[in-house]
Amino acid sequence: MELQGKVAVVTGAASGIGLALSERFLAEGMSVVMADVEAPALEVQGARLAAAHPGKVLAERCDVSDAAQVRGLKEAANEAFGGVQLLCNNAGVAAGRATWKTRPEVWDWEVGVNLLGVGYGVSTFVPDMVAAGEGHVVNTASEAGLHAAFGLGVYHATKYGVVGLSEALRTEMTGTGVGVTCLCPELVDTLVFESTRNAPAHLGLPAPAHIPMENLEAMMGTRAMPPAEVADLVVEAVVEQRFWVLTHDATVPRVQARNHALEDEIAADNVAGGGA
Repeated sequence: MELQGKVAVVTGAASGIGLALSERFLAEGMSVVMADVEAPALEVQGARLAAAHPGKVLAERCDVSDAAQVRGLKEAANEAFGGVQLLCNNAGVAAGRATWKTRPEVWDWEVGVNLLGVGYGVSTFVPDMVAAGEGHVVNTASEAGLHAAFGLGVYHATKYGVVGLSEALRTEMTGTGVGVTCLCPELVDTLVFESTRNAPAHLGLPAPAHIPMENLEAMMGTRAMPPAEVADLVVEAVVEQRFWVLTHDATVPRVQARNHALEDEIAADNVAGGGA
């Protein structure tokens, strides 16, 4: 896919991976619609990039869990730039807590942003791409969408959902001219662990405590990748029309271990069932 002169929409664009994607797309000669629910940060970053790339940046506050706001985002993008060829459904939140201790309202929030936000982006923007015979969708899932760990049950549920949605979309887009990429990052130096700063007030979630990234690196035994490096990987995948983007080498053996365990359990169940 040729990026020069095309238009990208990036959600969760005021910080982290979304901001890095916006910066990289502008460097590639694209126009960028930056969307985020965090208005102050969006205003600052949007103004900064607009000053460096006059006429190439539109910053729009958007809560992706609201389908009407996503439709409004498309209308604003079309009015400003005439169409969208690249959609990055990147907005995401996390509120780490055991699944069985998570209140329904928090389920609604995380599912609304992480999963429905991706679905609304797809159903809003992709029909125009199919009609044009050109486009690409990047859905930000997570390594947490490929195997599960303790204490992030809701987050895992949403990210597994994004992986499945992306795999289905890839199949559906065969022969349409529209490509699909599923981004599954491991630890990246972002504010995702401070997501409750943007949680709706009615949830009553506490203000997030800042956790130094080096502490997370030590706890997880990994390297926090700079968002700019993730953006580089995404651009390569879009240009080369690749589906998977995994940021860390450790992801593959973890997924293989999960799959092997699944195969072993299925085989054992079949043996037990066959002998009954």
